[in-house]
Amino acid sequence: MIGLLNQARRLRHGVAALATFMGWAAGWNYVTCALFITFDIVGRAAFGVSSTATVEVTGYMLAIGIAWGLAHTLAKRAHIRVDVLVNRLPVGLRAWLHALALALLGVFAGFCLWAAWSLVDESLLFDAHDNTSLRIPLVLPQGLWLVGIAAFCLMVAVLLLESLLSLLAGQGPELDRLLGSRTLEDETAEALEAVEMARKGGHA
Repeated sequence: MIGLLNQARRLRHGVAALATFMGWAAGWNYVTCALFITFDIVGRAAFGVSSTATVEVTGYMLAIGIAWGLAHTLAKRAHIRVDVLVNRLPVGLRAWLHALALALLGVFAGFCLWAAWSLVDESLLFDAHDNTSLRIPLVLPQGLWLVGIAAFCLMVAVLLLESLLSLLAGQGPELDRLLGSRTLEDETAEALEAVEMARKGGHA
């Protein structure tokens, strides 16, 4: 059981690394989106020119960025949670409730994946394009959106696998640390790590 659990942890670390890259890409996507909007506003005010596809393209970018950030958010336990009652329960019970919550999240994520795939499949079937002058094939932004949701589902799946193995191995406290809310110690450690990375970058 411990061997399987260790393999599940390695798998989770691998998926989390992919999620980190996707989160990084989502962040730069938002920077690009902000620049696009800024240039459009400046061009309209100063030169009387404007892109006719700003609203549509930035809408695609926002949707893709959200989807690509989901897996990283889950891996870092950065999502919003209301768990005042859960934190007052014994660790053993908390671990089971964390696993249950993750399973329910997996059901929701699976439904989103199915809906996203249905949308992409329909766009492929009808060769759908947007109604801007760019005539962007809708399968492109929808496909990238689908990739983000699929990565989120994968992150949920590997976390759920590790959670079930942890419960069977009697490692409730480990599971609580994996899925529980971020603590003050977690926030402090992350802040110190960011400061250390910034200092190393400054000396480089």
